[in-house]
Amino acid sequence: MKVSIIIPVYNEFRTFNQVLERVRLAPLPDGCSKEIIVIDDGSTDGTAQMIAGHVRAGDIVGHHSIGNSGKGTAIRAGIALASGDIVLIQDGDLEYDPDDYARILEPIVAGTADIVYGSRFLGRPVGMATRNRIANWILTAAANLLYRARLTDEATAYKAFRASILHELDLTCRRFEFCPEVTAKVRRLGFRIWEVPISYNARGIADGKKIRARDGFEALWTLVKHRLTPCETFARTRAAAFPAAAVWSQNKSLPAQCWRWPAEGLRSIVLERFGSLSAPWHRRVSSK
Repeated sequence: MKVSIIIPVYNEFRTFNQVLERVRLAPLPDGCSKEIIVIDDGSTDGTAQMIAGHVRAGDIVGHHSIGNSGKGTAIRAGIALASGDIVLIQDGDLEYDPDDYARILEPIVAGTADIVYGSRFLGRPVGMATRNRIANWILTAAANLLYRARLTDEATAYKAFRASILHELDLTCRRFEFCPEVTAKVRRLGFRIWEVPISYNARGIADGKKIRARDGFEALWTLVKHRLTPCETFARTRAAAFPAAAVWSQNKSLPAQCWRWPAEGLRSIVLERFGSLSAPWHRRVSSK
């Protein structure tokens, strides 16, 4: 199987070569090969020239945007270029460790999952600021409440998908709302999300971290917005291929379900936190 690794970058001159080398050397499950796709989102610090050199050498597939359109736009450009069977998102900095690839990809390669998130909170998130932990908790709780996602880390950058799923999704994200948008849409369309633990080494604004408080509010609004949006708008073409298609083809607006799921999600969270359900919370997989 071919794994398309999408790396959106913007002004990552100091770290990009190191990230790329770690991606190249990262082990994959047996029978897998890499396709590395780097999307430069209008960098002005020399990153674009660095990427161009790797493209000429044949090391990567590259794309350069004239202006800075946002991480979500860069990821969508990468998805359009991806030719692999699996798509994995990799940040262009050193917060995430490519040595976790095999762990993330194995459930998809084995045929037991379609989508896998790498959870920082099932692993060891080193150096994460308290405000960022709180923001992550709020977004994860919202995803669990609105979509019965049963996640521990909705906003993780490490997300892997069967490529056919992403190619069929009609994504509109521009900035950092890729994570809530894709989470909302795959859950509404009936896909299960698996989680595996990953390592994480946080960086701050001084080190080049670009996400800001307003992006957290936008992410929360994205989760709410797509809870109320008709499911048939989420797919480009063959909507019937999605697990939930039979449900929303009978009732395209799903008005009752929009409010029933949050109620069930809240009940589920309370039971799992304080009840006596037998399976550990982070190991159970959500259903549609």
